Amino acid sequence: MYGIVNKAIQGLVIENFGEDKWRAILKESGVSIDIFAGNEIYDDSITFDLAIAASKVLELPLSDVLVAFGKYWVLNTAKKHYGSLMDTGGNTLKEFFVNLPNFHSRVMLLYPNIQPPEFDVESVSENELKLRYFSKREGLTDFVHGLILGLGEAFDTEVSTELLEGRKDGLKYDEFSVKW
Repeated sequence: MYGIVNKAIQGLVIENFGEDKWRAILKESGVSIDIFAGNEIYDDSITFDLAIAASKVLELPLSDVLVAFGKYWVLNTAKKHYGSLMDTGGNTLKEFFVNLPNFHSRVMLLYPNIQPPEFDVESVSENELKLRYFSKREGLTDFVHGLILGLGEAFDTEVSTELLEGRKDGLKYDEFSVKW
């Protein structure tokens, strides 16, 4: 993953829990990198080690850490680093979700070596859709849950989401119901 991901975890922890907790997370994770370069590629294991260590140090379930990170990613990192791309996604939550499958195509222009996830969106009704999340990386279901909730906040829209089925059921994707 690009360093921007690890920098976002650092930002989430420092802003909400302080520098001392971040230092404790680095120590617990065994990650010896103090400063992540946003455009540099790091092994995925570093990101997962940081998330697992955050769960231990902050005494929170890993799922809660990943959901919080997903929300933080949308509300802070994406707005800061992909603001113009986020703006082209649509004026409403539904428009953004409909355009989501094309979002990472545009991100690949900024990060050419990225291995982005893919999304498939199926409209169910005016206020509901099914979102399928495909990724080469496992273990990010709760992160995607947080992304969905963060998008709701970004569009000032109350969102509920539920994992319908997914990798835990032997599928190659996770499918969420998203309602607003």
